[in-house]
Amino acid sequence: PAKSRKAAPPKAGQALGTVLKQLSVAQSLMSGAATPATRETMPGIPKGGQYLARTHRSAAGSRDYKLYRPASAPERPRALVVMLHGCQQDPDDFAVGTGMNDLAEAEGVLVAYPSQPGSANGAGCWNWFHPGHQTRNAGEPAIVAGITRELMDEFGLERDQVFVAGLSAGGAMAVVMGQTYPDLYAGVGAHSGLPYRAASDVVTAFAAMRGQAADRSRSPAATDHFRAPMRTIVFHGSADGTVHPSNGEMIANALVEAGAPAVSHGRSAGGRAYTIGVVSGAGGVPIMEHWIVDGAGHAWA
Repeated sequence: PAKSRKAAPPKAGQALGTVLKQLSVAQSLMSGAATPATRETMPGIPKGGQYLARTHRSAAGSRDYKLYRPASAPERPRALVVMLHGCQQDPDDFAVGTGMNDLAEAEGVLVAYPSQPGSANGAGCWNWFHPGHQTRNAGEPAIVAGITRELMDEFGLERDQVFVAGLSAGGAMAVVMGQTYPDLYAGVGAHSGLPYRAASDVVTAFAAMRGQAADRSRSPAATDHFRAPMRTIVFHGSADGTVHPSNGEMIANALVEAGAPAVSHGRSAGGRAYTIGVVSGAGGVPIMEHWIVDGAGHAWA
């Protein structure tokens, strides 16, 4: 079997090229899935569904993306989920690994899979750790928001029908989208991700992944764009050795100003134990769910 690579944290005085290479190695571990070159299957396309290749262009930049359009609701889908892949992945990998096309068909929803090219990040990671990609109306958040608005206009969707989710670097970027565009999204899904502004450069990105990010859950900077808590579901494996599970806790903590979560425990049909912390708002509607999957590593649960 192939040996796994371990990335050493960058040291002071190292050349920028060396540091970026180390970050590429570390973030390539964040996907937990095969690279496009080794993928043996393509995403399943339920009968009658459409899996379309598209390109979005705007002043902020352009991105290719895949769109699953369900046969169960081709003209008036019930909702849109924007799915942001992990490092060393592409939309097809992510669709295969998550099975979202089948779920979209069953529920009558659109799924958009934006693609992060190697020209934007050598490992195909969303640049969640860069200040230029942590603000509204700039960088990658503006591009993802542009794709979202484009589909909302085309299919007549309102904010309460639109969601963004992601894995690892994509999970971190999904959190960025919820923080910077609360007017576009009704909820966020963050799987094995990191909290908003957990890093500001390469060195702090490594620290955050190790669980050494400052907890900014009560920082004014973390709520610049909030009018109300963004409904969010967080998943993290308790044995994640790539993005420390404390990051999931910090994502959850940032969403609630008061009240301890109601905690429960369970076990999946496949035998995996889990813990859920839930904070509810008006009418008992959950504002935040934090799932810790016992023994799970850095992969889609």
